[in-house]
Amino acid sequence: MRLGISTRLAAASIFFTACASHIVLAKNDEVAGADASAVSNVLRVCADPDYLPFSNRNGEGFQNKVAEVVAKAMGRKLSYVWESERGQGGFTNFLADTLDAGRCDVVMDFPHGDEEDGYTKPYYQSAYVFVTRKSDNRAVTAMTSPALAEMKIGFQDDTTPVEAIKMLGLIDNAVVFNVAESPRESPRAMLQAVQDGQVDVMITWQPAIGYFLKDYPDLRVREVPPEQYGPGLPQVNYAYKMSMGVRKNDNNLKEALDKVIDTHRAELDAALNDSGVKFYTGRHSVNEPF
Repeated sequence: MRLGISTRLAAASIFFTACASHIVLAKNDEVAGADASAVSNVLRVCADPDYLPFSNRNGEGFQNKVAEVVAKAMGRKLSYVWESERGQGGFTNFLADTLDAGRCDVVMDFPHGDEEDGYTKPYYQSAYVFVTRKSDNRAVTAMTSPALAEMKIGFQDDTTPVEAIKMLGLIDNAVVFNVAESPRESPRAMLQAVQDGQVDVMITWQPAIGYFLKDYPDLRVREVPPEQYGPGLPQVNYAYKMSMGVRKNDNNLKEALDKVIDTHRAELDAALNDSGVKFYTGRHSVNEPF
């Protein structure tokens, strides 16, 4: 469903003082073979070292900001195990090589309900969006909008909108982007493609591009609403709840993270909002948590 939402995450030993002196960003700082419940003074986060807006070694991504809030709330030092999420096998291999291998204990951005690993309660909900130029007056408000038939459509491969694009006969006008599989490419490229007229509309996961939108004031963003594409077919939803991912049997850490989500909601929301992540209900954007 993701842009690496198939995608994401967040060193040369860097001491980060933005939130507290107890937060340490250490390159591949691994406590070998230890379960999260046994490492009570360290929060070991699995993260991509170079994938803004999700994470990077300098702590600039929204997942880094969320991890800082969580570590501070738990009274733990924050350390990272860096691994590219965009190599062969994508997010599945990323999880296998990091979280499942016991090298780290938590992924800060994980689809709620995904059975690949364990997960906390959701702490935010966002959605896929249409990105168009403000100067383009064609009405694009849903995947079934007639205007889409006349437009060149950009989309990230292997994400929720792909099947609808095919089902609605829009694939001939479509341009595939593979940012989630290209370590050297930034999600910013999708916004630039709209700005430059390479495509008329981009359909992508909002958290992947929210961080960069401040640099593109001439672009418009609208949520992709849920739709049913034929009689008897299930409704397709484009909004998703996001959790933190843990190993399936690490109940101690899951419960501790759930407590942080319950008691530090405002700080988590602020960390996301400051990075341009918008919350969506599945119908329209909101300024408060779902």
